[in-house]
Amino acid sequence: MLGDDSHGHWRLAPEGFVTATTRRYRGDTLVLETEFTTEHGAVRVIDFMPRDDMPGSALIRIVEGVRGTVRMDCTIRLRFDYGDMPPWSQQQGNGFLAEVGPDRVALFAPIPVAHERASGTARFEVAAGQRLPFALVYTDATDPLRAEPDAERALAETEREWSDWIGRFDKPCHWPGPVKRSLITLRALIHKHTGGLLAAATLGLPEQPGGSMNWDYRYCWLRDATFTLTALLNAGYTEEARKWRDWILRAIAGSPERMQIMYRLDGTRRLPEYEATWLPGYEGARPVLVGNAASNQIQLDVYGELLDGFHVADRAGIDREPRCIEVETALIEYLEGIWDKPSADIWETRGDPKRYVYSQVMAWVGIDRFLAAARKHGHADPALVQRLGPLRQTMHDAICARGYDAEHGHFVRDFGGSALDASLLILPLVGFLPADDPRMAGTIRAVETQLMEGGLVRRMPAKGDGRDEGAFLACSFWLADCMKLQGRAAESRALLERVIALSNDVGLLSEEYHVPSRRLIGNTPQALTHLGLVNTALSLSGPVLQRGA
Repeated sequence: MLGDDSHGHWRLAPEGFVTATTRRYRGDTLVLETEFTTEHGAVRVIDFMPRDDMPGSALIRIVEGVRGTVRMDCTIRLRFDYGDMPPWSQQQGNGFLAEVGPDRVALFAPIPVAHERASGTARFEVAAGQRLPFALVYTDATDPLRAEPDAERALAETEREWSDWIGRFDKPCHWPGPVKRSLITLRALIHKHTGGLLAAATLGLPEQPGGSMNWDYRYCWLRDATFTLTALLNAGYTEEARKWRDWILRAIAGSPERMQIMYRLDGTRRLPEYEATWLPGYEGARPVLVGNAASNQIQLDVYGELLDGFHVADRAGIDREPRCIEVETALIEYLEGIWDKPSADIWETRGDPKRYVYSQVMAWVGIDRFLAAARKHGHADPALVQRLGPLRQTMHDAICARGYDAEHGHFVRDFGGSALDASLLILPLVGFLPADDPRMAGTIRAVETQLMEGGLVRRMPAKGDGRDEGAFLACSFWLADCMKLQGRAAESRALLERVIALSNDVGLLSEEYHVPSRRLIGNTPQALTHLGLVNTALSLSGPVLQRGA
């Protein structure tokens, strides 16, 4: 996607002209079927990754003849280090083995694949009823060689495992298909062993077609804490929610002043950003960036997000272990000293820090949730509690005085500013003000009149220079949530369904939607978008755990 054929690819498809191509997931699983139709017949390619406990990982592809006899092309070129490094390779059975540095990939094939310098080709025919399995297996170069996977057994186990997991979802829901697909997608973004949740599975897919906003989203954002916990808990996946809470505790450890806004899946913190200059980018969108320099930003809202997340987990009955109490106390004591300092914003704008209204509100949320936990459990230092009560009111007063534009009747992006920002939709969702408060109602109305494009919500006002990013899909879910709180249930449902209708052919959503070109853009699948879909759909379907309650 970010390079060309020289940077690595694997084509397993019919030779010659294909008259039709369709894709679908097999039931409620992550097993993908792609069916190709040609003048000579039809063939199906079944792609999946087994969720087993073997070292490394595997991609299995089963070619199945559906009708007639179809001549197939298998062309594979292995490249490592984001397409920059050709490996050493050697023949192994019908396939070959490729290694470079710490990495090893083995290709297993049912027919001989001629290879040279880790590039292989094969031509073969598949008739109706035939099934030919291929497998690409990754391991560390120092691990023992893995045997060829039993593809049919792995397929059966993978389908059963996914079906059993999503079968636990039994909550009332008016949109079961999209919600189940979102939950499956979210689970696929969660590391099986650590519990960390990726923001997206990709890097470098542009937020502006052909533009330069091409970030690396293959990390775990602490900001997603409460959105994730709420979605998993409301869907009935308490164990997954607990593992995510525990991942957060391990990642931030005992130094809140050194806390980052994002980490790797394993909780490590070094995410240096560099440009992969050898890659042309998706549709020419450059630079292609690996790593994320925003990890070094100070974002005040993250402290409140974490304390809100711990509060939601506690309300849902997830045990509050001593470490959680210690971390909460360390966070609140640090937040007490920095709440009125400028910081970066929720959108990670790479400019001067400001006192953003959303960040200030989430700092208020952190104080509010800590005080609620102190009342419930009685674990906090009385002197700290005594200080925080008046501070919470001071913060609320400051936000309402300096973050509200009385002339125009709405909250603004930053203290003393005049611009709108869709993150202001979060204010009633976290209980800062009721949705029917005149100040909040005016803000929601302003978002609807100033930030909407094609019936979807933008993060910020359009510049109108032809280089605007797309509508940010999660923001449309936030507006739908606000509409529900205002008693506008029909409008809320319509907005939810408008976003659902933008899903691609297999039910996935990216970060943004580009209205002029009518296509999804940005990294995909995007966790925050699918989290929003789950939370909004379940909220519109029945009683759920709410953040601001």
